[in-house]
Formats: sequence, structure tokens, C-alpha cells
Amino acid sequence: MTEQNIPGVIDIDGTPHMKDAKGRLQPLSTVKAQDQLQDEVVRKVIGYAKELSCQVSRFKNHTFEDLSGFEALLAQEYGETKGGAKGNKTFMSFDGTMKVQVQVADQIDFGPELQIAKDLIDECLNEWAADAGDELRAVVTRAFNTDKAGQINRAEIFMLLRLEIADERWKRAMEAIRDAVRVVGSKTYVRCYQRDHGEAPWEAITIDLAKA
Repeated sequence: MTEQNIPGVIDIDGTPHMKDAKGRLQPLSTVKAQDQLQDEVVRKVIGYAKELSCQVSRFKNHTFEDLSGFEALLAQEYGETKGGAKGNKTFMSFDGTMKVQVQVADQIDFGPELQIAKDLIDECLNEWAADAGDELRAVVTRAFNTDKAGQINRAEIFMLLRLEIADERWKRAMEAIRDAVRVVGSKTYVRCYQRDHGEAPWEAITIDLAKA
């Protein structure tokens, strides 16, 4: 491959150049060898990544088309579709060794009632003082501390709802949390599994690069 055909290298009047991060064209002869090599490696990896991303996108589209087509046949045959109100469904091979799960997860946010809940909980903890165990205080702290993205810890918030505490202010706080919950959208996930035989444990077919 000539220098003119190398990705990222631009020929100007017969002299190869590379564009830097500020958009300036630098003669290739002034670019360090390791920077040239790094550029080549990154472009190669990104090329594969873009191709794989397109494949995953096509796989997702084909999967939903195939499953929707099957459901259309069911609806035509029985007048019903597969799955519950939320759309959670499991499709199984006849021999029981492969399955496809479609899961719809609600995306949750919290309204202004959450601040009321926090004020009531703080009031309880301040009054209980020593009677409020370290574990409870830790759960409350984790629940209302925001993460780096500024998001409330949803799992810890919902953990508070499972605590059985008789204080009326605590109960009002829990009611405020329930009223604060907003379903702002949903996301559909497709997960594929396989196993050697009908009694074997399921193994996920990994598509997520981070888990491969």
C-alpha cells in the first residue's frame, strides 16, 4: 500500500500529510513513527468496530422482525399475542436447548415528592439519634447521594420501601417516594441462551463486548 492509500494520510502535491487534532495538516515526515503506528492501529480497530456495530444493528432489526412475524401468526391463529402486558416474552426451541427472551424494562425517574421524603426521613433519623442504627443511616445516605452523573441511587431508594418501620412520618416518607416515581420510558432487551440438553443450566450467548 502506498502512502497515498494509507487511511488518514493525505497527499498534497506529492507530499504525504496527516491531519492533527486541531485540523492542521502536518507532513508525514514530521509525525513520530509511534504516532503513525498508533493512528494505523486505532483506525483498524474502529473499522472493525463500525462493521460489527452494523452487524449487531442488523441482527437486532432481523430479530424483532422475525419474532413479530411469529407473533402475527399467533394472533391470526388464536387472536392473542405472546407475553404479558409489559411485553416480556420467552421463545423456546422445540428441543428446549435454545431460548430467546424479550424483556421490557421501565426507565424510572423521580419527581419533587422525593425531596419531601428525604426531609421526613431526616426528621426521623435526627429524632431517633442513637436508636437509628448505622446500617439504616448508611442505606439512607447511599439512597440520596447522587452518583457522578448526578443520578439518585434508585436501587437504594427502593430498598427503603422494603423496610418495616412503624413511625407515621416514615410511612408518609415512603408514600412520598411511591408518589415520586415516574415512568419516563422503556427499553426493550433481547437475550439469547443455549444449553446442551433440557436439564442443563442455561448459558448466555454473549453479544456485549464488555462481557465477552
